[in-house]
Amino acid sequence: MRRIESPRSAGAGRSRVVGRALLVIALGAGVAGCSSDGDPLSAEPYDAADRISFSGSVEDGGKADPDEPLEIVAEDPDGRITDVTAVDASGRRVTGELAADGSRWHSTSPLAAHARYTVRVSTEDEDGAPGRRVLTFTTGGPAATAAKRLAVTFGPGAGTYGVGQPLTAELSAPVKDRAQRAVVERALTVESTPAVSGGWHWVDDKKLHYRPRDYWPAHATVSVRSALEGVKVNDRLRGGRSKPLTIRTGDRVIAVTDAAEHRLTVYKNDEEIKQIPVTTGKPGFETRNGVKVVLAKERLVRMRSTTVGIAEGSTESYDMDVEFATRVTWSGEYVHAAPWSVGSQGYDNVSHGCVGMSTEDAQWFFDTVREGDVVTVENSDGDTMEPFGNGYGDWNLDWAEWRAGSALVAGSTPRGTGEAARLRPTTV
Repeated sequence: MRRIESPRSAGAGRSRVVGRALLVIALGAGVAGCSSDGDPLSAEPYDAADRISFSGSVEDGGKADPDEPLEIVAEDPDGRITDVTAVDASGRRVTGELAADGSRWHSTSPLAAHARYTVRVSTEDEDGAPGRRVLTFTTGGPAATAAKRLAVTFGPGAGTYGVGQPLTAELSAPVKDRAQRAVVERALTVESTPAVSGGWHWVDDKKLHYRPRDYWPAHATVSVRSALEGVKVNDRLRGGRSKPLTIRTGDRVIAVTDAAEHRLTVYKNDEEIKQIPVTTGKPGFETRNGVKVVLAKERLVRMRSTTVGIAEGSTESYDMDVEFATRVTWSGEYVHAAPWSVGSQGYDNVSHGCVGMSTEDAQWFFDTVREGDVVTVENSDGDTMEPFGNGYGDWNLDWAEWRAGSALVAGSTPRGTGEAARLRPTTV
């Protein structure tokens, strides 16, 4: 990183390069910062350009090394830096930290290669007179290494989804180090209209999920993009180009299954629209509790007992085509038509783990929900839905647990290799 100092006299030369790009700002010396009424706070900001000099190859309009951090220091002990913004031409902001006394600012995120930056520095002298300085520079290419490009693929894909649909980010290479994960996570930007707060959670070394604290608003527009291109992640990994994604949400549709009451209730935009008598998993095949998200809708699915370890020909065996199947886990849990158990629906739990209902009700449910809609189960004797690996169980983590999976939260413990899902094959 190069050191850039202001001269202490008219004859002072440029300082030597000492390791980081350092702007030293002389605040207030010889500044006529006060307004005509003597109130320095009402003055127009003075131009601090003549109080900043640059050494080495870094200068206003010059070129900087993208692998070196940026540091700004106030030279006058009676003055201070009040604000710094550093943004490249594509709108990517360099994050940084300003000392409590305003004496120093330094970047906390790396610069991108082959980018043009504008740095705006606001200062204040001992009399309270404001100063300003605008600096532009470009960055060159990275050091000559065999660096791979880290691409990010966002999911689930363009379209309209339910309010429970998480965003996903799949990395082309694993990132294990916490500091390097922080570089990646800072570069992944999510914006929604209406605006909501949310956060990323590292599922494993190559996958992140993003969700709000609560479900997305109905009829929202959600966009996600990566600002990693050209950014150094480590010596052998640098951000590559990634395609942004925009999705939309539909109505707020939430289906609540009460396994003890044998009833599924559907709410649309917080209004109850239908109650359906159902049957859920019987002892030994209990339906998972918790929040699930619709993964797919399959008009016809073949379900076989051998996939859940039931021997062919036993009293529990089955092999049948099932209609109007709404999938909620990858291991084969569905909400589907079960005409063979209509007599038990609303009274008893007799399925092998799925939520069964009449063909008429299953068709209505199939036509009403979309991918990303929320399906919850309560009062079952089954385990709780896994957060990852068997669908979208993300909502089964409370907000504190979710935030603990971020590399940007102090004291958090992002997951390392992810969790193995306790998968069960297709059931009825």
